[in-house]
Amino acid sequence: MTLSWSRHQFVRFVFDQKAPTWLECHRLAFEFFGGVVQEVVIDNLKSAVIRTAMGDPVLGQPYTRFARHYGFLVHPCRPRTPEHKGKVENGIHYVQRNFMASVDIEDINDANRKVMRWIHEIAGLRIHGTTQVAPLSRFVQTERGALLPLPYTPYDLECVLYAKAHRDCHVQVQGSYYSFPCEHAGKTLDVYLYPQTVQIFDGVTLLTSHERSRQKGERITREEHYPPDKSIYLIRNREWCVRKAAEIGSRCAEVIDALLGDRPLDRLRSVQGIMRLVDRYSPMQVEAACARALCYGDGSYRRIKSILAAGQERVPIEKTVQLTMTSYTFARPVEDFFLKEDRQ
Repeated sequence: MTLSWSRHQFVRFVFDQKAPTWLECHRLAFEFFGGVVQEVVIDNLKSAVIRTAMGDPVLGQPYTRFARHYGFLVHPCRPRTPEHKGKVENGIHYVQRNFMASVDIEDINDANRKVMRWIHEIAGLRIHGTTQVAPLSRFVQTERGALLPLPYTPYDLECVLYAKAHRDCHVQVQGSYYSFPCEHAGKTLDVYLYPQTVQIFDGVTLLTSHERSRQKGERITREEHYPPDKSIYLIRNREWCVRKAAEIGSRCAEVIDALLGDRPLDRLRSVQGIMRLVDRYSPMQVEAACARALCYGDGSYRRIKSILAAGQERVPIEKTVQLTMTSYTFARPVEDFFLKEDRQ
């Protein structure tokens, strides 16, 4: 990236033009000049301009927010009109012909160190062919005073990622999961990562913000992002189910404890289903159905639901056949399944 203020230049070598790189180059340039220019004329690269439109270009949110933070105006060039760039590209050619053609470079870090020294010792002190004045001298004497002051804190965007909006109303970002409004499921969303926060965008529309996760695997969820028929599963967590079962009765509490004590993560949905039966049947009916299910040795949601559907919870348990678990064994020893010569 080459940024020119009058004839004085800032040069930064980078490997890409992604939004975080683009913004970092701006920040370093403003710090190099000691202030912020009032207007930036840019080419229509994707990191800055989402859509080029005559007189009304649409800027990307990272660059828009960056410009607001530093207080400068953005003026994109008109598409397919190279004359609007003026002589700014001459600076790039000058760097290529005079710096890159004459300096041995080990890597990109070495290139950035040497080009800054070259700007201060050679490019900034030469007599410019048009102005007949050294660019650095002209900048210090007449142009630095026109710059806006730097903000107290730099813009802290770390990166912008693209994430698939999954059907569970979460996007996965760097091993963590963040919720978004359910109506955007199936889209590819833009995720802006800051040191403390995460923002999720659909194009230029901010969908939601979250506190940034500090450990992989963590799910950060807002209940209002789920459809109304799904958000109930967030409210009815394990603690709620245990408390509600105790209110229904001791046999219901016994069923819930047995289910959650086995595989709590796998069985939570079944437990929630049992609790949902209270919306259709009375607590007394659910309690009786749980007692009958325990008698059968099967406290699953399916069994309790079938008992209620058949009205069997009204039948006294004393008249029910008590089922016991039968221990099964092989009728023949395992040796009978092999030929005699194989056993010798």
